[in-house]
Amino acid sequence: MADTTIKITEEVRDRLRLLAEERGLSTRAFVERLAVSMPTEAERAERTARGVAYVRANLGVDLTDRDVEEAQEWRAAIVAGRVGSRR
Repeated sequence: MADTTIKITEEVRDRLRLLAEERGLSTRAFVERLAVSMPTEAERAERTARGVAYVRANLGVDLTDRDVEEAQEWRAAIVAGRVGSRR
């Protein structure tokens, strides 16, 4: 296992510690879990392609490439807080 040092603000460091503690993890274990759980762009694209192929093959829905693009744009808007309400 390699040791790595990263420079972050104290606020972010404290938040990482709190998030880790809430889950019963060390900060190191939490950061490792976080990094492993976040897909790369290539992994997301592959997951999307598999999902679209499944829908087309099994659900009888003819999704166009534009349908998929619109869904991705909609999801991005939700994540960015531009659509929907946060409670």
